[in-house]
Amino acid sequence: MSETKAALARIACHLPQKRLTNGDLVWEFGSWTAEKIRAKTGIDERRVAATEPVSELASLAAERLFSEGGVDRSEVDMLLLCTETPDYIMPATACIAHERLGLRRDCGAFDYNLGCSGYIYGLHMASAMVRSSLARKVLLLTGDVMTRYIHRNDKSTRTIFGDGFTASLIDGAGTGEIGGFVLGTDGGGAQELIIPAGGTVLPCSEETRVLRTNRYGNSRTQENLYMNGPEVLKFALREVPPAVHRCLEINGLAFGDVDFFVFHQATAMMLDKLRREMAIPEEKFVLDMADKGNTISSTIPFALHRLMKEGRLGKGATALLCGFGVGYSWGATVLRF
Repeated sequence: MSETKAALARIACHLPQKRLTNGDLVWEFGSWTAEKIRAKTGIDERRVAATEPVSELASLAAERLFSEGGVDRSEVDMLLLCTETPDYIMPATACIAHERLGLRRDCGAFDYNLGCSGYIYGLHMASAMVRSSLARKVLLLTGDVMTRYIHRNDKSTRTIFGDGFTASLIDGAGTGEIGGFVLGTDGGGAQELIIPAGGTVLPCSEETRVLRTNRYGNSRTQENLYMNGPEVLKFALREVPPAVHRCLEINGLAFGDVDFFVFHQATAMMLDKLRREMAIPEEKFVLDMADKGNTISSTIPFALHRLMKEGRLGKGATALLCGFGVGYSWGATVLRF
């Protein structure tokens, strides 16, 4: 089969209505200040989903893509859904979203479980399908309801994460041509960012629901999200800079050729350290977490969507994307407009 180009055509987003502000957290915990939380995280508020499942929330982003982006759902050939908080163990959440969206019966659909690098991996799969003519149009959905897995007394994670959902269309005619990829994995870091209980290794039980409090006053059970912040920071500083340099190399670019560096929006502190480590000019480094928090696989498409709305990704613009986190896993690519 002849290979065609693959490009990002459009992005649409959905945020839950409920806001959890820094002021709310200060009132609950009785410590810190709103300013201190902002200084450490770069976040003013997070969005928190109510009881809706991922299939419904991600489908709202897709419906916005169809209605506002002029995308014809009957032309979608494949649905990819990236989530770490699926509706069920089985069936795949993508199948439920497929039904909600009324996509064709000969349109494939599947989930993949990946977090902070998930959007890059989704672009990799979608672009491969388009380039090989296995699909003409791919709908890539991202989103998690991670706030449901964070214990309300764990301020180390509650200050950071929010719920958010995006829908991207990848086809052969979009304006953001997708370049070559760098992907990487280090499963040795799997225990540093994890929900320990709930799978086959450690099923939920009375024991996994026991509440424990660490020396910093953060409480959680084994059914809640655990993040070893210092180790995750070390990982990012170790793996992201070489991944970015390799991505530039395989795409035939120099640092100066890139207009925007769009990294996973982890925390402001981590991103500032990465930016300084790589000497990226502040005006080229995108920050987009203040009003939504760290939305895991959705952070990069949220940031891209904002750049698009502001008209900053016009003809000739180049953006380098890099996702990194849970797994450990990382990935990078470029978009040329």
